[in-house]
Amino acid sequence: MAVTEPGAAVLPAAHEGILRRQSLRESAARTYARSLPIVPVRARGLTIEGADGRRYLDCLSGAGTLALGHNHPVVLEAIKKVIDSGAPLHVLDLATPVKDAFTTELFATLPRQLADNARVQFCGPAGTDAVEAALKLVRTATGRSGLLSFTGAYHGMTAGALDASGGAQDVRVTRLPYPYDYRCPYGVGGERGAELSARWTENLLDDPKGGVPSPAGMILEPVQGEGGVIPAPDAWMRRMREITAQRSIPLIADEVQTGVGRTGAFWAVEHSGVVPDVMVLSKAIGGSLPLAVVVYRSDLDAWKPGAHAGTFRGNQLAMAAGAATLAYVRENRLAERAALLGARMLGQLQGLAADHPSIGNVRGRGLMIGIELVDPDAQEPSCTGVPPAAPALAAAVQQECLDRGLIVELGGRHAAVVRLLPPLTLTDEQATAVIDRLADALSAAERSLRHRPADRTAALTPDTITRKTP
Repeated sequence: MAVTEPGAAVLPAAHEGILRRQSLRESAARTYARSLPIVPVRARGLTIEGADGRRYLDCLSGAGTLALGHNHPVVLEAIKKVIDSGAPLHVLDLATPVKDAFTTELFATLPRQLADNARVQFCGPAGTDAVEAALKLVRTATGRSGLLSFTGAYHGMTAGALDASGGAQDVRVTRLPYPYDYRCPYGVGGERGAELSARWTENLLDDPKGGVPSPAGMILEPVQGEGGVIPAPDAWMRRMREITAQRSIPLIADEVQTGVGRTGAFWAVEHSGVVPDVMVLSKAIGGSLPLAVVVYRSDLDAWKPGAHAGTFRGNQLAMAAGAATLAYVRENRLAERAALLGARMLGQLQGLAADHPSIGNVRGRGLMIGIELVDPDAQEPSCTGVPPAAPALAAAVQQECLDRGLIVELGGRHAAVVRLLPPLTLTDEQATAVIDRLADALSAAERSLRHRPADRTAALTPDTITRKTP
């Protein structure tokens, strides 16, 4: 059988065969391929071209990996430079000029109070590998085993990361309430809801009969992504820092998706001024290639040589691409750009909600945006006093977006949050096109489900949507 060169033109009908073979050969665990049945053959910036000749605006961006979009020139040049130099591409954890340049650039972007006294651990190449390393690190450093995490969390797909995520079945981690303004577990929302969450945490840790021994660490996301794009209030973040510091509990910030300018600051913890003890980094730090690290206070560096390793922790191409990406974001002030453009897009989406009762809540930070869709005609509100989630509508919106050449992701507890993660290089014109297509898709999806009430009701269970569980 003839082999098609990467990026080569594919006959419009051929993509169907590629998709069919994927469904026959790949595992049932595949996710994005189910809701996004496209075959990318070329990409640049925000745009993907499929094998069928169609073009798409990509607001998934590799689940937030592509800070500069697809195939940015500075990334391609950095990769090409390493390849042309004849440098070894596989080096385990040996020192190289490429690694040294990456580490130097990374430390230049970190919160200064952490960078001045930090160590970095190169892990396996996925974010979940870095989470595992961080959990292992704090357990080793403290001699304790328990962990604190939060409802709605998503930290990865390996065993330890799943234990700390919101969908854990075999609970070995103490779960704390994450402040969720729209669906506040206390029914009050706002600052009061966040304060109650903090009080619960503090009381549980100090209660001698609370059943929670002193833990090895607390892991949290400054903005929950898979959980539904829920930004942690800055005051609450500072309370978590105070609570953990007073009790000598290492605070782990999972910045896998929020880092490298995504939220309008280089690192999302900077919004609150919090300096964590450990930061977990992946996705955008590799410039589109696999790379993950843990950065932590040097006094936590209690590992023995070889206590944590990984064959592919020395990814030279990813380090080169990552250093170029970090420098470009920093030098071109793309975090500030994300803050301004994200605020504008949030305002436009909130304006859209006035004409669409199915938009329950619009939220986000920078270019990490979520639109929670609800069923406004439901007879009974949810236990939090707001309309129940509408996963069927969200799935229909995603499909209508795809039909209009827009790629979006779904998230949230019931897969009812439409998520936007465009590259930080998004232009004003592209942002307008994204909002216009999304608005049109929402109207079309609402009309479609209005004419199929039976389908709408049947699809309101999370089991009808195949996705990762936060």
